[in-house]
Amino acid sequence: MSDEDPLALEEQVCFALSVAARGVVAVYRPLLEPMGLTHPQYLVMLALWQYAPVSVRRLSELLQLDPGTLSPLLKRLEAIGYLRRERKAGDERSLAITLTDTGRALRAEAEKIPPAVVQRLGLPIEDLRTLHAALTRVIAAAQ
Repeated sequence: MSDEDPLALEEQVCFALSVAARGVVAVYRPLLEPMGLTHPQYLVMLALWQYAPVSVRRLSELLQLDPGTLSPLLKRLEAIGYLRRERKAGDERSLAITLTDTGRALRAEAEKIPPAVVQRLGLPIEDLRTLHAALTRVIAAAQ
């Protein structure tokens, strides 16, 4: 019989993921503040820099967020001038999200964030790539 406790806190994957997520988001916070972005808003902007123009439905799928969670993020980003929400011609039920000139220009500043995060974490890039691959498998398995 094993002496290991199956409920030991430090052995739980959910605990490690939760603490790691909070810690990594804390690393991003001071980098995002000058751009007026929270971490969830930054994720929206990453998706828009890659895919805009995009429907709210598709953006919701890309970010794996329900529309009710996504909507306030989009409203705030629109209020600060980074994006526009427009009804699609021919389908008044569908909202298209497009970047404003200001939102597009913000990308140049955001390009400094990934290397700054790597530097602040102090981990070899290969370790971070391995972690990303493992987390991608965990995400797929959990779905």
